[in-house]
Amino acid sequence: MDDSKLNAQSNQYTDEHIITLEGLEHVRRRPGMYIGKLGDGTYIDDGIYVLFKEIIDNSIDEFRMGAGTTIQVTLKNKTLAIRDYGRGIPLGKMIDAVSILNTGGKYDSKAFKKSVGLNGVGTKAVNALSSSFMVESYRDGSVKKALFSCGKLTSEEPLQSTSESNGTRIEFTPDETIFGQYAFKEEHIETMLRNYAYLNTGLAIFFNSKKFFAKNGLLDLLNENITSETLYPIVHLKGEDIEIAFSHSYQYGEEYYSFVNGQHTTQGGTHQSAFREAIARTIKEFYNKNMEMADIRNGLVAAVSISVEEPIFESQTKIRLGSKDMGPNGPSVNKFIGDFVKKEVDNFLHKNGETADILLHKIQESEKERKAIAGVTKIARERAKKVSLHNKKLRDCRLHYNDTKGSDLDTSMIFITEGDSASGSITKSRDVNTQAVFSLKGKPLNTFGLTKKIVYENEEFNLLQAALNIEDGLEGLRYNKVIIATDADNDGMHIRLLLLTFFLQFFPDLIKKGHVYILQTPLFRVRNKKETIYCYSDEERTTAINKLSPNPEITRFKGLGEISPDEFRHFIGKDMRLDPVTLKKEDSVATLLEFYMGNNTPERQEFIIENLVVEEDITD
Repeated sequence: MDDSKLNAQSNQYTDEHIITLEGLEHVRRRPGMYIGKLGDGTYIDDGIYVLFKEIIDNSIDEFRMGAGTTIQVTLKNKTLAIRDYGRGIPLGKMIDAVSILNTGGKYDSKAFKKSVGLNGVGTKAVNALSSSFMVESYRDGSVKKALFSCGKLTSEEPLQSTSESNGTRIEFTPDETIFGQYAFKEEHIETMLRNYAYLNTGLAIFFNSKKFFAKNGLLDLLNENITSETLYPIVHLKGEDIEIAFSHSYQYGEEYYSFVNGQHTTQGGTHQSAFREAIARTIKEFYNKNMEMADIRNGLVAAVSISVEEPIFESQTKIRLGSKDMGPNGPSVNKFIGDFVKKEVDNFLHKNGETADILLHKIQESEKERKAIAGVTKIARERAKKVSLHNKKLRDCRLHYNDTKGSDLDTSMIFITEGDSASGSITKSRDVNTQAVFSLKGKPLNTFGLTKKIVYENEEFNLLQAALNIEDGLEGLRYNKVIIATDADNDGMHIRLLLLTFFLQFFPDLIKKGHVYILQTPLFRVRNKKETIYCYSDEERTTAINKLSPNPEITRFKGLGEISPDEFRHFIGKDMRLDPVTLKKEDSVATLLEFYMGNNTPERQEFIIENLVVEEDITD
């Protein structure tokens, strides 16, 4: 490059381009660095719930330090208020504590030994990203109050006397200029609060008119979440800084709920891996038999919670633990969990012979099934490995759920489509970085009542399992969202039903963890020379016709293949409509499958089509 071009470039980069951001402006400029994705409140990992979590985590930390047994949470429209009865923020530093980055009491391990929020950022980020933010601190008969807007102090009231109990009250409204037209979903807040109650026995949390309180910790959590019948009563064991609960069920695979310092680590981490290894090793040593770890863990449903000093998480949103040690001077996470499980689980099995016999029988059944299909699985794995690089059914994307971190975690998705025409439209209009497509050749097999052998014998299911990378559990899942994209006619609905049956039968945790969705696509296009409106129902079509009258052109889409790639781009972009497929406590997987896919299937299929997807008209 010649000198004249270098000089021209340097003239375009001058002193005025060097910017210093004041106060919390950096949080507002780059919110993803602090809270992950933004979102509109549809999903539980959207940013507005991260804001809520950052505030209530402080209240939980107060309880864990022995201060305050009650937390009150109130939601009114778009404003959340959290009142705890802890020690209260020290009054002299209250404003600094909520408005100056890297300021907080949690750098002092004497004041907060095993908390989640240790980075001096959380509350400040909430303040910065809220159009209004109010903090009140009550300490020893005095109260201090301050109001902020977008992280900037707008008013401060002088110190006053009060008869209120010690503690802190924070009220905030997320900023619509940051989050857009969002809305809090009460069920997401309730899920979070329920987990907090399970993990903090003796803490009462009130949310509007509901109370969350757990007497039995993780035992209550598993009882609430297990959707398959357990083979033996849930084993519940507690020690200092650790609590575990587990049982085996009739379902395939493994299912874990893991927590650190009260934080739900939905992506697991070192503690979950340590527990997974320790439980299998301990059971194997107890029976003193040559058992496969996979046979021991098949059907295992477990929860593990540990308390760690100065935990290290792999992202700002704290959903995966990275710590290898229990604290600066503590043992490794592996050794701590391994020693506890070895001692307590071994003792339990020695004392409870009936449970030990049931567990042994379950392991032997798993071993028998595994050996029966060993030849099939070997051939299937080799076949999947050979086609993995040029799988004609899979048009892969560049980013994957199991190899991205931070704000990218939620972006990777796969569309499961029917036929070449539908997959062609999606493939031509997709985002190649984050959206993959898997094409079915027709109606998949009905797997109801079949064993897992069919997953390996059926080439299509085997390749789908390999594409998702879920043979050994969800830890390697390659796509955050598994989206069923079929036509909205009877054949499309039947294919949707057969795929849901496959997931319910062999990978129910994929649904439980909120990874499976149904793609909504428009039924009609209504347009005139000036405007085009896509309609997802007869009601929307009627509204569009009235708006674009007189005589608009109306097109009825019979299948996904009829929608051009240019049009399809709108339906899988920022305005994509997805229906999450959910499982609740009352939804027994075995009962669901028997009801939906047993005899008299026409009536039952009609019912599942109308009722399995419980949340509709959700915009992604």
